[in-house]
Amino acid sequence: MIDRLTIERIKEAADIVDVVSEFVSLKRSGSNYKGLCPFHNDRTPSFYVSPTRGTCHCFTCGEGGDSVGFLMKHEQLTYPEALRWLANRYGIEIEEKQLTDEQRKQQTEREGMFIANNWAADYYTDILHNDVDGRAVGMQYFRQRGFRDDIINKFRLGFAPADRYAMPRKAKEKGYNLSFLEQTGLCYKDNKGELVDRFSGRAMFPWISVSGNVVAFGGRVLDQRTKGVNQKYVNSPDSPIYHKDHELYGIYQAKKAIGKEDFVFMVEGYTDVISMHQCGIENVVANSGTALSVHQIHLLHRFTSNIVLLYDGDDAGIHAALRGTDMLLAEGMNVKVLLLPDGDDPDSFARKHTADDFRKYVEEHQTDFIEFKTRVMLQGVTDPIKRSEAINSIVKSVSMITDQIVRATYIKECSSRLGISEQILLTTMNNFISNYRDEKRKEEERNNRALQRGEQLSVQQPQQPIPNTQSSAPQNDSYDEIPPEVFLPPEAFSKPSEGETQPSVAVQSTSGTPTQGRGLGSALSVQDLLIQFIIKYGEQVILDNVETDEGQTISLNVAQVAQIDLANDNLTFANPLHTQILEEAVAHSGEEGFKTERYFRLHADYEISQLAIKLTEEPVQLTKTYQMKFEPERLKGKLEHLLLDVRFEFVENRLSYIRQEMGLCSGDAEKYMTLIGEMQQLQKLRMKIAKMLGRA
Repeated sequence: MIDRLTIERIKEAADIVDVVSEFVSLKRSGSNYKGLCPFHNDRTPSFYVSPTRGTCHCFTCGEGGDSVGFLMKHEQLTYPEALRWLANRYGIEIEEKQLTDEQRKQQTEREGMFIANNWAADYYTDILHNDVDGRAVGMQYFRQRGFRDDIINKFRLGFAPADRYAMPRKAKEKGYNLSFLEQTGLCYKDNKGELVDRFSGRAMFPWISVSGNVVAFGGRVLDQRTKGVNQKYVNSPDSPIYHKDHELYGIYQAKKAIGKEDFVFMVEGYTDVISMHQCGIENVVANSGTALSVHQIHLLHRFTSNIVLLYDGDDAGIHAALRGTDMLLAEGMNVKVLLLPDGDDPDSFARKHTADDFRKYVEEHQTDFIEFKTRVMLQGVTDPIKRSEAINSIVKSVSMITDQIVRATYIKECSSRLGISEQILLTTMNNFISNYRDEKRKEEERNNRALQRGEQLSVQQPQQPIPNTQSSAPQNDSYDEIPPEVFLPPEAFSKPSEGETQPSVAVQSTSGTPTQGRGLGSALSVQDLLIQFIIKYGEQVILDNVETDEGQTISLNVAQVAQIDLANDNLTFANPLHTQILEEAVAHSGEEGFKTERYFRLHADYEISQLAIKLTEEPVQLTKTYQMKFEPERLKGKLEHLLLDVRFEFVENRLSYIRQEMGLCSGDAEKYMTLIGEMQQLQKLRMKIAKMLGRA
């Protein structure tokens, strides 16, 4: 467990721009920064980061929070894991309290798998540098490839010993949970049930995620065993922490350079990436021979919209370049293609040239995808049918471009290049667009039907629940589904007769149904508004010279006045977090320099800190000139109004409950008349409060 003071230090040290920039390419926008949202398929920047407030927010999907909340959502970390990530980044030492047996059980499997993979990477690196076979076989292979020591260390390269049982045996000696070795795919069980190193005798290439965790490995077989071997590489299988179509090799080492250069090279293999880094070209990633996926494109799109497909000039390289073009265009990427001279791949070419020579070659030889596709598909083609098929393929690629102006420009260029009427090409392109939209619509309908069937199936055959590895953060900004019986004062209810169940009364938001992505202001109930006011101004003194029963004179702040006022009528918040916030605001009132907003935004309880951030987040950052200044009298008046709103809502909910009861007890005249009497009293009270609020 991490103590409160350490949590505050971590949160204060965390630079939200620095943290988010690890995963999203940001550009300055006034006093803030903006980029493509990593939580939904964002085409135009809608994700804003405020360095002054230390928060981020997407104005399309509504996701956001502080540095801790961002990491939890983006990296699927628990609250303690996110805090440790930040502490490690900013060099803050954590002295954790001793965990109980129950807390140890709650350590997530995900965290355990990351620990196992990171340990394995260090183990293989140690074997490479310090073991006899590691130096003689593994290091010799990397030296033959021309890799320097700094590059070997940068990519955490290693060597797995030939003894298939050595790694799991060492893991057991070190006290690691062996089940994690199997779950990550590092090991598998032989026919005797013993764990075997999947990568034994291979040069090791760790896959490091964008956040810096080792998620998987690639292992290359060496020596004479490569002769006649069709598959020289073995890769980690999919696991709970690794899906191959979600990851890109080298993204961790390349992400800063990609943002700086505003474009990325896409190559095929591990050694291509490593050799280009050694050459001085760092904005490069590899998809390792697999077809590009939408997930990988979205990952790249966070850092840049420009991509250069860099492959060797043989048939396989040409096919690889053509394979991913349409998908890249459909996702809004600007695509160029660069084929290297025959006999060269990015690895060999990088080893022969300096970074400047490499860049010069790129500038002189990279081609627009239309020019590339036209040259490849039409060169030497005289058969009318094959030529027609090729032209259709080219126009189909143009139809994938999302920008209408860019599409029109390409159609004009294609017309000039191909000698075909622009109108014919436009008609063909529009047909492709129409068919694509129809397919997308049908796919959505199929997915919706499948989802409905899945939901129905889950009702008929309940599945084993998936363990929740994150802290439970508030999911509904309006809290429309909170338990109403806690919200209403005890004396407001007529006691139900023995054995009778009292129905729930929903607490409605005063502003209607919340709309996702529109901010909190339009969706807050009066409870939220009151607690928002307490978080923002709770320490502000609004009453001076208040005389106590003992004859003392004291001052009262917003939080204290709110607590006293609610307690006088025995009113309680529905949301337990609201109650805790008010109690802590009052409890810390006497502390010198205490500020409620800072205290709750940096709170050790993740749910409270995230709630405080959401309730105090402003859609725009106002300059000091335009920021509102609340004098004590204005604060007092606003608080009184909010407390009246709370009472008005209590009465409204009680009246709603009584109307439900009257509909259920038409045969019980005595109870019916009692409810009528109570309704009349409440209606008078409602009218009185409404007049005080200026609503009558």
